[in-house]
Amino acid sequence: MIVTDNREHIRFVKFALVGAIGSLIDIGVMNLMTQVFHTPLVLGGSISFICAVTNNFFGNRYWTYPDSRSKPVHHQLGMFVLVNAIGIAIRIPILNYLEPPLAGLFESMAHLSYEAADALAKNATLIFAIGVVMLWNFFVNRYWTYNDID
Repeated sequence: MIVTDNREHIRFVKFALVGAIGSLIDIGVMNLMTQVFHTPLVLGGSISFICAVTNNFFGNRYWTYPDSRSKPVHHQLGMFVLVNAIGIAIRIPILNYLEPPLAGLFESMAHLSYEAADALAKNATLIFAIGVVMLWNFFVNRYWTYNDID
């Protein structure tokens, strides 16, 4: 019989909810940067990532892991940023290499205009990258950044 820890399930749900809010920030800022300011996806996606990481650190420190206080906030923030820096290193190649073929696929198969296909590809690529990086972030942050809780 497998025994599961309900606290970990609750933490994962909270982490996912904080991440969902961060994802909305991420997607909103990315669209603002790429659609309004016409920045390349990697730059716009990097700026949006920083905004989301800032939100996520404070949401996770004070809501997901409120009992994680043995480390000073600046130390824990440094750990969180390091984990997320590796996350952005995972994310950038996904954004860079997945978006162009998706744009072409959407344009040809869905018969969309270039602009619509490009916007759809940017968002699909970002959502995929968010999912991959979320898994990385949860497990590494849980067992390293927030390892001071039961």
